[in-house]
Amino acid sequence: MKTDDIDTKYSEKLYELSYDAANMCVQCGYCLPVCPTYLTMGNEAQSPRGRINLVKMAAEGKIDIINDLKEPMDLCLGCRACEVACPVNVPYGDIYGAALNVIAEKEKATKSPPTMSDKLLQTMLKNLFPKKNRLRTAGSFLWFYQSTGLSKITQNTKIVEMVSKPMGQFERALPKVESPTKRYKFGEHYKAVGERKMIVAFFPGCIMDAVMSKINRQSIELLQKCGIEVVIPQNITCCGALHSHQGEVDATKKLAKQNIEAFEELGVTYLINNAGGCGAMLHEYDKLLADEPEWKNRANKFVDRSRDITEVLAEIDDIPYEKEWQGVITYQDSCHLRNVQGVVDPPRKLLKSVPGATFVEMKNSHLCCASGGIYNLLNFEESMEILDEKMLHAIKTEASTIVTTNPGCLLQMRLGIERSGVKNNMQGLHLIEVIAEACGIN
Repeated sequence: MKTDDIDTKYSEKLYELSYDAANMCVQCGYCLPVCPTYLTMGNEAQSPRGRINLVKMAAEGKIDIINDLKEPMDLCLGCRACEVACPVNVPYGDIYGAALNVIAEKEKATKSPPTMSDKLLQTMLKNLFPKKNRLRTAGSFLWFYQSTGLSKITQNTKIVEMVSKPMGQFERALPKVESPTKRYKFGEHYKAVGERKMIVAFFPGCIMDAVMSKINRQSIELLQKCGIEVVIPQNITCCGALHSHQGEVDATKKLAKQNIEAFEELGVTYLINNAGGCGAMLHEYDKLLADEPEWKNRANKFVDRSRDITEVLAEIDDIPYEKEWQGVITYQDSCHLRNVQGVVDPPRKLLKSVPGATFVEMKNSHLCCASGGIYNLLNFEESMEILDEKMLHAIKTEASTIVTTNPGCLLQMRLGIERSGVKNNMQGLHLIEVIAEACGIN
């Protein structure tokens, strides 16, 4: 196929997928004050309004999809704050997803030589994230690495930072990985303590399951202690969010179908998750599978029963607190929990209910921390500029604990604490860690 024909083919596909939605934008600029990349870069092309205009131009064939559109879309965090701010309800997420999909397909079609980072990312998306046993092996290795003191040696010698500055800094911010012997089991039922109120399935995720299994274990034990029986679906897999962010639509759909089937087998009330990014992906399986009649209704039912754990806990009047918390707590919203799932009040209600804790709202807590899946690894400098601004607001709260509800956000905030030099006075925790500890769950 000639180059002109390829350009036309992908412009037409972008037109079909996104043009009507992009035309809804009236260019009012209400989205600008909530866009973290516009605020830090001050460039119209790095704003929702500018990106939508570029998508329209690419769909009309006026600019090149790879040379002109790819970088602005790559630099978008996908936080979706612009959707909430938009007065005419432009579906930015749909436009963004369509652009990523067409960019990825055109890159494959034009056979641009993949870089080493491209190859590594594709290998991880295909052979690591959907394979829970491999991920658990990686998590076990990380536990060994930390528990034997190897991590101290590499941190002191800065070996990892010599290879990759972003990886070196994130390695320092990693939470302590729990021993593999304490992991919950797939396919297992965990009985409610006392009178059973409901039975739910728990979505363990991929990164959460491998690296932050302690938070998952605490989530399960907390639900049990609140009278909820929990089952871990045997065949559950990665939600597909990382694949979706890379424009890998077919791979995302495959994972979604496996998760829907795994949930349907159980016949439980809800599918509970504790990660904002994963929850947002699960929340949009209906959109993802809307063009497949045999899956559309199943996806709708799945979405109807998908809940963030804070939504369920916030409805329980008698959370069995046993201990008082010391100090001020502030909260950084997970963008995908707030902007996609619309969960704003439940995390705050829970934090305010912790005995002894003082909750202080952080200025601009609704703005993205620039984690964005693996955005902070792929676009490290841009991400750190946003994070450093965020930490100025966090420090002003005089909080000793920053809480969030997503693994990527948690790593990002822990890195922010490191970079700000306040790690002796401040810690970064998942909300479940706070509630569980106050309930006597270690």
